Amino acid sequence: MTKSGYPYPPDEFDVAVPGGAPVGVHRAPRSGWSSAWPFLLVAVVCAAVAWGGITLLSGGGDEPADASGTPSSSASAPVSPSPSASGDASGEPSGEPSGEASEPAGEESSVAGDPAAADLTASVQVLNASGVDGAAGTAAEAVAAAGFTGTIDPETDTTGLGEGYTETTVLYGTEPDRSDTAAAVAAAVGATASIASADVTASQYAVIVIVK
Repeated sequence: MTKSGYPYPPDEFDVAVPGGAPVGVHRAPRSGWSSAWPFLLVAVVCAAVAWGGITLLSGGGDEPADASGTPSSSASAPVSPSPSASGDASGEPSGEPSGEASEPAGEESSVAGDPAAADLTASVQVLNASGVDGAAGTAAEAVAAAGFTGTIDPETDTTGLGEGYTETTVLYGTEPDRSDTAAAVAAAVGATASIASADVTASQYAVIVIVK
C-alpha cells in the first residue's frame, strides 16, 4: 500500500528522525540480500553436512595398515617347534628319565618269575639300606606273612650291597634259579624290581631284599 492510499491521518509515528528512517511500528523496506542470506546459510550448512556424511561412509571401511587388525604374515604363520635341550629333532628324549632307578654295573635285570611257583622254604635276608630304623623288620614280617617258613634275617646293610639302588629291590640267585621265589618276595614287600645277582648266588640266602 502506498502512502497516498493510506487511509489514516499522520501521527507521531510518522515523524521522520534524522537520517530519514521512520520510527515506531514502521520499518524501512528490506533489501533482497537481507531476505536471501538466511536461505543461503542453511543451504551451505546442509551441503557441508552432506559432504561430511558421504566422506565418512565412503572412507569408513578403510583402516590404516597398522591398525587393521589383520595378523601379519609372521604372526599368522605357525611356529615350528625347535628341538629342546633334552631331546632330539624327533621330539624324543635324548636320555633316560631322571626318576628311573639305576642298577649297579655287572648285574642283569630280569623279568619277575611266577610267585605261585615260589619255594616258601627258601632263606631270605632283608637288608635295611633306607636309614629308617625298623624298616628291615617290617619287611621281614611282610615276607613271613606271605607264607615263607625258611630263615628270614632282617639286618642293617653294612656291606654296601644296597648302594646304587633308589627303590626297594629283590636280588635273587641263579644257581638254582630263584626268580619265582624272588617274585613272591617282591610281591610281599611291595618291590617293583627283581634282579639276578652273583652276590646272592655266592651267599647262603636264596633271596636278598634291599629295603630303600
